[in-house]
Amino acid sequence: MSAVRPKLPKIIQGGMGAGVSNWRLAKAVSAAGQLGVVAGTALDSILSRRLQKGDVGGHMRRALRAFPIPDVADRILKRFFVPGGKPKKARFLPNWKPTAHLSRNLEDLLVASSFVEVHLAKESHEYPVGINFLEKIQTPTLPALYGALLAGVDYVLMGAGIPRAIPGVLDGLAEGSEVELRIDIKGRDADRVLHSRFDPTTYCGGELPPVKRPAFVAIVSSHVLAAVLARSSGSRVDGFVVEGPTAGGHNAPPRGKAPVGPDGQPSYGEKDEPDIEAIRELGLPFWLAGSYAEPERVADALEQGAAGVQVGTAFAYCEESGLDEKVKRRVLKLSRRGRVRTFTDPVASPTGFPFKVVQLRNTLSEALAYTKRPRTCDLGYLRSAFCRANGLIGWRCPAEPVEDYVAKGGSKEDTIGRKCLCNALTANIGLAQIRGGKREKPLVTSGDDVARIARFLAPGKHSYKAIDVIRYLLPAG
Repeated sequence: MSAVRPKLPKIIQGGMGAGVSNWRLAKAVSAAGQLGVVAGTALDSILSRRLQKGDVGGHMRRALRAFPIPDVADRILKRFFVPGGKPKKARFLPNWKPTAHLSRNLEDLLVASSFVEVHLAKESHEYPVGINFLEKIQTPTLPALYGALLAGVDYVLMGAGIPRAIPGVLDGLAEGSEVELRIDIKGRDADRVLHSRFDPTTYCGGELPPVKRPAFVAIVSSHVLAAVLARSSGSRVDGFVVEGPTAGGHNAPPRGKAPVGPDGQPSYGEKDEPDIEAIRELGLPFWLAGSYAEPERVADALEQGAAGVQVGTAFAYCEESGLDEKVKRRVLKLSRRGRVRTFTDPVASPTGFPFKVVQLRNTLSEALAYTKRPRTCDLGYLRSAFCRANGLIGWRCPAEPVEDYVAKGGSKEDTIGRKCLCNALTANIGLAQIRGGKREKPLVTSGDDVARIARFLAPGKHSYKAIDVIRYLLPAG
């Protein structure tokens, strides 16, 4: 089924968190004529845990049956599928941690899980679907991208870093060529070169399924970065999402001499405002993001020359999103009472980027819950490469046990306040790991707009759908 290429969408649904922007949400938004986007982060763990919970509805197995390499799908099902689901207090199987040189088992899971999410999002309609990745999570990127291409993804979006290499990678994958991605190395040997590589021909055993090159949209916070990517990526950049500091998830660090204000949050000012005129002069489509979920703000973006807006938080709490239902109800209830607060935490994320957190009881936003959680690093998506004294490459995360991080040459100061986003974000979507009979606690991220999220609720209703958000934002269409 060939994809219809309508005019550029006025609304891009943000690729929020691990599994919040799931296939159901992206499908609902795309089928309504806008751009639905699945989150590409941690899909390997998400697929394996959905299968271990019994694959309610059979959607994972249905998508795996469509995977073009049947032996891979069979091996994944044999390892992870539990008919009827695992016991509630049983742990999920451990995952394979990503490194620059992936095992074939992990490579298979990365390719297949991206394929599954995009395939399901594209089922039964002909409109474009996108996938979102974080540049800071580098080691799983190449096989995950290829899996999305195998499923016919139409857009790739990437932020939280400078994704200069990705347009060229997409060219290579679409041509069936081997591609590589430079992996950042922390510390004194940061100039050392380390690459991950992926060869579609080798992976597919010589017979390549046809794939197309999706459009690439970079998520940026400044006109300077947009210009750099437009002029120096070595390949085609197809547009930009220009994201402000009120957006959820990771925010760009503030510019200036006073990065943290008296309330403990990063202090943003005029220097952090992107120059829209400069971005417009690049001649590429762009969408504005960060508290744009109002019809007048959509109209304002269009007047400034934008193709439209990216909206995340408004979709995060709709019925189709992957966010845990109990979390949705709690936040919507608090929003109705005017009691939702977010905190832009400058140190929570191991990436070093500020991370916006909803303040909720019994989540890791509470200091006591954070301090009581034993530190562990068993998912490893946010680990960074470093060079050991013997010259070999090691991997560390400032949210892992402090003594482990320090033993790997890390600074103890870098561990203060760091939270395990990998485990917390999977807990957000009902896939929390079990440790000692207890579930990992969530850590909910949303943009500032969450304070007014209850405006989407009709009188007497306790939930709303993605189409309600679209109709609210585009009342004329």
